Amino acid sequence: MTPPVLVGVDGSPESTAAAHWAAEEARRRGAALRLVHVWPWLTDGRAAFADPDDLPVAAQRMLAGTAEEVREGHPGVAVHTDVVLDAAVDGLVAAAEDAGLLVVGSRGLGGFAGLLVGSVSMAVAARSAAPVVVVRPGRPARPAEPHRDRAQAASETRPEAVPETVPDVVVGVDAGAPGDAVLAFAFQEAALRGARLRAVHGWELPPAFAVVGFLPSGSEMALLQAGEEKALAAALSAHRDRHPDTEVVEQARLGAARTLVEESAGAGLVVVGRRRRPHDFGPRLGRVAHAVLHHAHAPVAVVPHD
Repeated sequence: MTPPVLVGVDGSPESTAAAHWAAEEARRRGAALRLVHVWPWLTDGRAAFADPDDLPVAAQRMLAGTAEEVREGHPGVAVHTDVVLDAAVDGLVAAAEDAGLLVVGSRGLGGFAGLLVGSVSMAVAARSAAPVVVVRPGRPARPAEPHRDRAQAASETRPEAVPETVPDVVVGVDAGAPGDAVLAFAFQEAALRGARLRAVHGWELPPAFAVVGFLPSGSEMALLQAGEEKALAAALSAHRDRHPDTEVVEQARLGAARTLVEESAGAGLVVVGRRRRPHDFGPRLGRVAHAVLHHAHAPVAVVPHD
């Protein structure tokens, strides 16, 4: 059975955009969609909320309204709702343990206006065992086209119509230590969408040049570039063999975070990795993933890997 796609909702425009994006993703995967609202209520979960003004009741109403909107926009997707009584991050991370994907909005009702990605979304992306996609409003998922018979479709076809181009999936690749889980997720997403995959390796100059304090010559840069391109090709080789029908464009450029942010313009999804950590100390998102989450122009998937 295909694991469900889970999305955190709180009634904000960001979470509504995330719900529509998640519904389209669930359709692609043939999975159910689970809408979850997490509320940090100090209770054991068995308390009765008889007062209609109690937030858990209001949350049920909000969830029902969001579910109705999602069902109307994405017919055929099985939509379920749930209210979890827990802290926001802990509740979403726990709820996603059996999910194939967790989707969140970039900033919910409690976010700070100056942050492009809120603290809850960042913390969930840093802790979830499942891949996390952070979605910003303004790029709604295209609903599945209702079924039409062939005669009707033919009558509506215009000769001048141009097929819509499927946006690329962009994946950040550390060619020196590629994460197989990250590449597998990116190739799967490209295959599900029928999209081209752009594999981007943003590399940095060797530390020796920073110590010496000068830039390499043109010939040295050419040698470094050739080496990085070779490493990128080797990192992708096995995955390309598993997905022979997926078109792949390889790009090795100087500057990791900047390159991914630039390449995100016009993309349908940007995929980055996050290393799993055996303890809870220190940051859990690398600087590249952190920068891409804040500045990318497309939804960002953060995939944990060893």
